[in-house]
Amino acid sequence: MCVESDGCEIEGCSSSDEVQTLSGSMSPGLKSNSDPHPCRTGHKFRAALLRCRSPVAAAGILSFGNVLNYMDRYTVAGVLLDIQQHFGVSDSGAGLLQTVFICSFMVAAPIFGYLGDRFNRKVILGCGIFFWSAVTLSSSFITKEYYWLFVLSRGLVGIGESSYSSISPTIIGDLFTNNTRTMMLSVFYFAIPLGSGLGYILGSSAKHAAGDWHWALRVSPVLGMTAGTLIFFFVPEPKRGSADQLGGRLKARTPWICDMRALAKNRSYVFSSLASAAVSFATGAFGMWIPLYLFRAQVVQKSVVACDQEPCSIKDSLIFGAITCVTGFLGVIIGAAATRLCRLKTERADPLVCAVSMLGSAIFICLIFVAAKKSIVGAYICIFIGETLLFLNWAITADILMYVVIPTRRATAVALQSFTSHALGDAGSPYLIGLISDAIQQSYTESILWQFLSLGYALMLCPFVIVLGGMFFLATALFFLDDRDKAEKQLNQLTLSPSSVKV
Repeated sequence: MCVESDGCEIEGCSSSDEVQTLSGSMSPGLKSNSDPHPCRTGHKFRAALLRCRSPVAAAGILSFGNVLNYMDRYTVAGVLLDIQQHFGVSDSGAGLLQTVFICSFMVAAPIFGYLGDRFNRKVILGCGIFFWSAVTLSSSFITKEYYWLFVLSRGLVGIGESSYSSISPTIIGDLFTNNTRTMMLSVFYFAIPLGSGLGYILGSSAKHAAGDWHWALRVSPVLGMTAGTLIFFFVPEPKRGSADQLGGRLKARTPWICDMRALAKNRSYVFSSLASAAVSFATGAFGMWIPLYLFRAQVVQKSVVACDQEPCSIKDSLIFGAITCVTGFLGVIIGAAATRLCRLKTERADPLVCAVSMLGSAIFICLIFVAAKKSIVGAYICIFIGETLLFLNWAITADILMYVVIPTRRATAVALQSFTSHALGDAGSPYLIGLISDAIQQSYTESILWQFLSLGYALMLCPFVIVLGGMFFLATALFFLDDRDKAEKQLNQLTLSPSSVKV
């Protein structure tokens, strides 16, 4: 692909080449001219930058941005004990932070999905990452009298991060195809557990180094602005459907209402979205509450003392963060390898691998609450195995979507799936778990034992939701082949004429 740079002819472009402008719009190839328009220095510099772009580099930059998205999201969880002490809030009040974040995230997702299917995607990504970075930095200066403002700031951060999560997978989907796309999406979605784990580590380490938990919110914004700059300079805006070798031949774009109707009829998409909601429910609840649950377990076992004033112990956040990073890496690698191997045996490999991993994960997550009463090491072992199995399905679920949804509505599909998974998943799970915990211990407020047991009983809801998610993946497997074939037929119709498009 050649890149047009404000009238500058780029070496290697021919009249038949497809050209991309700096704004991301596509134009015909540059015609050769015996007297080409001379390029100014600034034009040559930008053209040189654009020539350095490669799909692999773009995927790497987008994955780096995704790491920062999730790192910022879980930095708050890494210092949750200190936030509770600083603002004087209960379990349900602390859970509200994540709930408000996810609610704003999911409400904004369909809007960014609509924009991502129709306008320049990398501009939306860059603006979104700069926005949440600025809001996160500002929130670190909020005083203890304004907890409501701190909660509101997390909602604004959710809007900024929603733009990134809704659109960036579709760019990768248009840069790669088949097994290469699966591998690149695996790298991209590895950022979820990696970023989450680094969030705990960053939050705890920054608090420990500075002696103040507010500094935990002042590191990721700097990295976020760096990622935004890299996106503007080095990430291309590929033609939608270009990886499917249809980028230059797509003749029609279906209306938004038509897209929504088609997605609602896509059974594989609907069931995989519901399964994603089950995963989000569990990861949202665990990400917020497991470090605190394990800390309370150690208080009950008298191996540590209760935290009465900040700064509180950072050990459990650091360990849980490290486990999340490692299990995320293993989950993505094992998931990609298992899917590739199972594809040799069955074309339904993607949803079946997800279903088996979900059902296996539920068993080990149940064992966490048994082990935590006697052995913290045993609980960590169960967390390690349970999370590894749970993280197997992140990239595979995205690949299922790429197979059963045509390129011109993928951003909308990703955004709607994000909305559904968060609305039914982690939008309410942290607050719900905190609410159940508060209700159980209401008569035993001063009892350390009941603070531990009540949170454990509330978290026991998660494995049942995970089993339900496994059932949804099995349902996806039933319809996967039919929906994939239907998407291929629709894609062929789009290359012919607008009048032939059916949904």
